[in-house]
Amino acid sequence: MFMSRKLLVIAGPTATGKTNLAIGLANKFDGEIVSADSRQVYKDMNIGTGKDVGNEKLKIKNEKLQSKVGKEINKKFTLGVYELKGIPVWLYDVTEPDFQFSAADYVRCAKLVINDIWQREKLPILVGGTGFYIKALVDGVETLGMEPDWELRKRLGNLGIDQLREILEKTCPERIRKMNESDRSNPRRLIRAIEIATQPQSAKCKAKSSKLKIGNLLIIGLKAPYKILYQRIDKRVKERVAQGVEKEIEGLIKKGFNFENSVLETTIGYKEWQILISNIKHPISDIIVRWQLNEHQYAKRQMTWFKADSRIRWFDVTKTNFGSEVETLVKQWYDK
Repeated sequence: MFMSRKLLVIAGPTATGKTNLAIGLANKFDGEIVSADSRQVYKDMNIGTGKDVGNEKLKIKNEKLQSKVGKEINKKFTLGVYELKGIPVWLYDVTEPDFQFSAADYVRCAKLVINDIWQREKLPILVGGTGFYIKALVDGVETLGMEPDWELRKRLGNLGIDQLREILEKTCPERIRKMNESDRSNPRRLIRAIEIATQPQSAKCKAKSSKLKIGNLLIIGLKAPYKILYQRIDKRVKERVAQGVEKEIEGLIKKGFNFENSVLETTIGYKEWQILISNIKHPISDIIVRWQLNEHQYAKRQMTWFKADSRIRWFDVTKTNFGSEVETLVKQWYDK
């Protein structure tokens, strides 16, 4: 496996059952799951991000790997593993909620984990809905090595799409012309484009490709009609409220993480609760509706992103036999 360097990717919008499918495939093809979710890297943010780890504890199974991440990337990062139904799941709980975890951080961590999985003759299964993480790892992004300008991001963070486009047009008209419609409508992508455009040339020269050396790649995409997808999202949001996401947020605040100094302010499933946690009387039903709508919008952005990748083999999760069809395709690819 290390020589063939096979990588299976399970991508798609939220609430399509990516992790459950990956667990089944991992059982059949001797695989381990590597999360590609920008929200699940944060410790103690389990319910709101849908880690579904229950009472499982993060285990450090590879001291060499942990030592390596400390020396080469960040000594505060944790490369532990959860076991879901007996399958190892990596890149949950990498860092604390007050750390600005970047795509570059993700790629460096993912490379270490995937190379370790290959060395142990296992199949790495990359699973998640953060399209940029997947792209940065699989295809490489030349500018990924540029350090984030957090002050600039903070200044631009409250501006609208039109204002950000105007700034980028003035700063680097060529860059905005090359962006697709999805990126031009995404404030985070626009801010990053402005950030790159304003970097000194010396910083651009230091940037290196983030691409992982892959021998054989298969990307599976899971989708559903929007009406059904939204119903699934709405049901899942209510389940997470019942599981106690509000108490989870209160626990984070007791540990010193709040809506000003951590990712709680920007993370779907958490930011919607700020008004209630701030002791302002507000019906929970309104928070649930706002959360559901934010997830709907996020799912649409995810689909827009993934649809642009012609390599993805799509499967509709509402079809009764989609799981067996995926397994057949993966087996054909795996046996090559």
